Amino acid sequence: MSRLFTLLAALLLAGCTSGPRIDSSHTAVSQGPRVDLLVLHYTVLDFPKSLFVLTNQVVSSHYLVDVDPPTIYRLVDENKRANHAGISQWARRTMVNMSSIGIEIVNNGYVDGPNGRVYTPFPPHQIDAVVALVRDIVTRWGIPPERVVGHADIAPGRKQDPGPLFPWKRLADEGLALWFDEARAAALQPRYEASLPDLAWFRQRLAQFGYGVPLTGVDQTLDKATRDVLISFQMRFRPARYDGQPDAETAAILATLTTP
Repeated sequence: MSRLFTLLAALLLAGCTSGPRIDSSHTAVSQGPRVDLLVLHYTVLDFPKSLFVLTNQVVSSHYLVDVDPPTIYRLVDENKRANHAGISQWARRTMVNMSSIGIEIVNNGYVDGPNGRVYTPFPPHQIDAVVALVRDIVTRWGIPPERVVGHADIAPGRKQDPGPLFPWKRLADEGLALWFDEARAAALQPRYEASLPDLAWFRQRLAQFGYGVPLTGVDQTLDKATRDVLISFQMRFRPARYDGQPDAETAAILATLTTP
């Protein structure tokens, strides 16, 4: 009798902890994957310090890619939030930690010296590992190329990573990120040299691409927020010169990226 009572009690307890019965026979049309953005960073630290910071402090990332050997470390499960983006915005969505995957790349960032700012290059074998990881992530989550971005894209002015030496065109050639039609941009540039669009045009096109740029309450004076966005854009698509000035070459590149 005692054994029967124990069995019945166990079954009753299991029933109480199994949760409510849920009917899953209906499916909403308006839905999508939780993750729809991939953000690339550099660490500004060597590997031991990067690993310590990303595993023991408030900041974290889903992945860390070392240099030599180019080992990929998973630090946060993709189904969980990592605190890699901070105050951020892309395509009108703010605080993108909740909907993004972050990849930190071990790299020293930049050093300011007497000849200006010098960035640390990425070794080819490390980029090979990053490309393989990006391809795997975007394939599994269905992330389109226009939603593979850098930290500087989602936090202009506050962040510069992955910097002007990151090979965005390599990712674009692999079908993993966006690049512009260089021939078309070269053909458009003389038109913009003859008649440069006003700042409102630049702001509207940058916002159309995805950047968080002020569209109201600003005039035709180049404000800091717009300049910061232009620097991030130029650093990615024209890394030879990222002065934040709305010039003809920048206009031509921006036009090719925002005009079907």
